[in-house]
Amino acid sequence: MDPHRRGAVCVFCGSSPGARPSYGAAADALGRALARQGRTLVYGGGNVGLMGAIADAALAAGGRVIGVIPRHLVDREVAHAALSELRVVESMHERKQMMADLADTFVLLPGGLGSLEEFFEIWTWGQLGLHRKPYGLLNVERYFDPLLDFLDHAVAERFVRPLHRSLLLVDDEPERLLARLDAHEPAPAVKWIDRQGT
Repeated sequence: MDPHRRGAVCVFCGSSPGARPSYGAAADALGRALARQGRTLVYGGGNVGLMGAIADAALAAGGRVIGVIPRHLVDREVAHAALSELRVVESMHERKQMMADLADTFVLLPGGLGSLEEFFEIWTWGQLGLHRKPYGLLNVERYFDPLLDFLDHAVAERFVRPLHRSLLLVDDEPERLLARLDAHEPAPAVKWIDRQGT
């Protein structure tokens, strides 16, 4: 398989640096890995928190970085001024759609409500068969363990199908996660409403 087949990676991550230095270190490592592998980073366009860390790392390593940011956040002076390309949109909805269109692969780093919402929308679109792009999360310091436990609970309670749960790849090492995403072939859309409890 061509290692650059999924050349543009959209990363969702926090606008805060978080409580642990290891979160920023992971963002830095992922940004540098993307640049080394000749991939384009697509992200939310900010210069703060993990968003700024991953963009700075990719740029420092010679990578291409595309930011997508709503105008109201540019006006608050959080837009990164040194990106390869900054696309300014009018709404959060437009931002998510453009990021999804630009990307071939999606990765979630530690973050808050916005990061989770963006990633879960991508996952939902995959469940519905609206795209067949792979997605995974970088489980830094086991940050996502409670979320993964909840997802397994949702499967056990028959609100999430095991197949859809299996589409989410999880790793704690950036380059290994990218390699697994490259090798992953999401299943075609399947029946997702469980009317018989099966």
